[in-house]
Amino acid sequence: MSTNMINLLHTGGSGDSGYRDPAISPDGPTTTEPLPPEIAERNAALVEEFADSLYDAPADAILAWAHEHAPGPVAVTLSMENTVLAELAERHLPGADFLFLDTEYHFPETLDVAAEVEQRYPEHRLVRATAVLSRAEQDKVYGPNLFLREPSACCRMRKVEPLAVHMSPYVGWVTGLRRADGPTRAEAPALSLDNTGRLKISPLVTWSLEDTEAFERDENLIIHPLTRQGYPSIGCATCTMPVAEGEDPRAGRWAFANKTECGLHE
Repeated sequence: MSTNMINLLHTGGSGDSGYRDPAISPDGPTTTEPLPPEIAERNAALVEEFADSLYDAPADAILAWAHEHAPGPVAVTLSMENTVLAELAERHLPGADFLFLDTEYHFPETLDVAAEVEQRYPEHRLVRATAVLSRAEQDKVYGPNLFLREPSACCRMRKVEPLAVHMSPYVGWVTGLRRADGPTRAEAPALSLDNTGRLKISPLVTWSLEDTEAFERDENLIIHPLTRQGYPSIGCATCTMPVAEGEDPRAGRWAFANKTECGLHE
């Protein structure tokens, strides 16, 4: 254990536990570097001009727009729940980086899908974004099972902050948001700005779960096996449960807490 780690264990503790307050992130980068002003201005102008016309546009049109108009590289974020975005990016965003948040809490099947994606789409670099602390280090600093005690803090340190740090080279990101995934996403735009002024592009917003599964089948895509075993929405293994037929697809996410989003899309 490093000296820095030992210091973390004994400073800023939460209550009498001796562990660090989970509201305080570990030392290290947590934010995205600002965009150059001219790129931020261009992004804002693009959203102003095109957001309405792209709101219900098909996925291929949205990605073709991104390829033509984005003023720099965009990252395609992949949860590995499905590989639809990887396939569409292969067709419409040649050479775009794939960005995967490796929380160290994933199902083994999710990691298997990531490895298959890396093999199937070799022209796209797979960037694996990890947290400042390993899973074991987080347990030592913040206490075991932070995901149960403070799930939002765990998501912040293992998802939100790693995404923010790894987004710095890009002018925007492509997400797999679908409006059909639940009430918190029911009016998600296809094109918007995130809180750093980067383009947030969501080509699948009009798709249903059935549309996704049909595309996977018709295009012979890599299938995450748990999506056929009652897991329509897949996150970390510690925080994802199967759902009943007809239930909200995200009902199995953080079922032990009053929480439906990890913070990436809030």
